[in-house]
Amino acid sequence: MKVLLINGSPHAKGSTYTALHEMEKVFTENGIEAEIVHIGNKDIRGCVACGACSKLGKCAFSDMVNEVAPKFEEADGLVVGSPVYYASANATLTAFLDRLFYSTHFDKTMKVGASVVSARRGGLSATFDELNKYFTISGMPVASGQYWNSIHGNNADEAQQDLEGLQIMRTLARNMSFLMKSIQLGKESFGLPEKEPRVGTNFIR
Repeated sequence: MKVLLINGSPHAKGSTYTALHEMEKVFTENGIEAEIVHIGNKDIRGCVACGACSKLGKCAFSDMVNEVAPKFEEADGLVVGSPVYYASANATLTAFLDRLFYSTHFDKTMKVGASVVSARRGGLSATFDELNKYFTISGMPVASGQYWNSIHGNNADEAQQDLEGLQIMRTLARNMSFLMKSIQLGKESFGLPEKEPRVGTNFIR
């Protein structure tokens, strides 16, 4: 089994990485292959609603989005990590996620999702809610821990002192490991849930 962890911080080894790395260790202990991909310092533009991905099968802009897409398709779970900027996620990360989720047409049903956020002090729960919406629009179960998935610290050294935050990450990784393994067993025994043809209703009358 595989899990992909996205580091949306501009700082490759900062507090967001500290949280993700704590999870990575638990995934490895549970026999799950984990990979952290750092995208927070990349030049990633937002979606321009060109619709080209419906014809190309990938985003029209060739950057980290198309590079990561095959990893996402292969993974059983996705963890998205972000620092808090003005009570929201890093803009580079949201641009990346908008395009990643919209331009990839493979079935994401029952891939397990989790978001983790880091901050010096506040804005954590708003950012946490923002990131979880990518999963819930895609049929992805959202893994939970023992509290909101957050860690405090203005840098990696401070984040290492947040013992509760580190424990939250370990608990989340254990729960996510269990959920991914349980879903795999369920798919083998029962298959994926039946899907109806999609109905799209625009709010115009």
